[in-house]
Amino acid sequence: MFKNKLLIVTGLSGAGMSSALKALEDNGYEVLDNFPLVLIDDLLKEKSDKPIAIGVDSRTRNFSVAKLNKAVKNYNAYLVFITCKHSILQKRYTETRRKHPLAQDRPVGDGITKEAEMMGSLINKADLVIDTTELNIHDMRRTIEENFARDNAQRLAISLISFGFRNGVPRGADIVMDVRFLKNPHWDKKLKPLTGQSKEVGEYIETDESFAPFIENFQNLIEPLLERYNHEGKSYLTIAIGCTGGKHRSVYSVECLQKWLKTLKVKTHVKHRDMPV
Repeated sequence: MFKNKLLIVTGLSGAGMSSALKALEDNGYEVLDNFPLVLIDDLLKEKSDKPIAIGVDSRTRNFSVAKLNKAVKNYNAYLVFITCKHSILQKRYTETRRKHPLAQDRPVGDGITKEAEMMGSLINKADLVIDTTELNIHDMRRTIEENFARDNAQRLAISLISFGFRNGVPRGADIVMDVRFLKNPHWDKKLKPLTGQSKEVGEYIETDESFAPFIENFQNLIEPLLERYNHEGKSYLTIAIGCTGGKHRSVYSVECLQKWLKTLKVKTHVKHRDMPV
C-alpha cells in the first residue's frame, strides 16, 4: 500500500498525466490537477481520510524545476514522472490539434523539445518513471493500480511482454530475455502462418532440446527475485522476451512463463506486442 502522505505527478505535456490522475482518483485518492506549489502547506493542514495526489507541470503557475524539487524534499513527497517518446507526443498533438503549452505561437515540436530540456532532470530524481510510448489507456490504469492501489496486501505483479527484436526492445522492461537461439517455426511452411499460442507451434518449439533447460533455468533465476522484490516494496515488474519477429518463440515462452507464475499465485498480465491479431 502507498504510504506517503503526498504524491506529486509531473511529466511531459501530452504524455498522459491527466490519465494517471484520473486513475488515481478512481483508486480513492484526493486529486488536484495543476496545483500551485505554494498552496501545499494549506492543503496538508486540512484533514483527509484519503491520500493526496497533485498534478504539477509546466502549466502550473510560477512553476520551476527547482521549486518542485524543494517541495518533494520538504514534504517527503513521492514523485511520479510521466514521459513519452518525442515522435509519439508530436503525433498526439497533431491528431488532437491542441496547442502545446510551451509553443502557443511556435511549432509543436519546439514546445516538446523545450519542455523536455526543462523537465529532463526530474526523471533521475523521480521515485517512479512511467513511459507511455507503448501504453494505451488501459495499460496506464493498470500501472497506476499496481503501484498505488489502496489495499493492505502489497504483492508483486508481473507484466510479461513478447516482442520481435526487429521492432525494438520494449521501453521500460526490467528484464529482457533473447530466445532467438531456439528452433524457428517461421521456416516451417505449415507453422509460419500460426503463432506461439497454437498447439502445433508449441510442440515444435519443445522438440528443441535447448527449450526445456532454458525455461527451467529462467524460472530458477526469477523465483528467488520475487520475494526480494516484494520485500523491497517493488510492486510492478516487466519481463520482456524477444525473438526475431515476435510471433512464435517469444510468444510461446511468455505463455509458458505465465502458466508457471500462476502456480505461484503471482498476478500477471500478458501482452504480445508484435503478434498479428
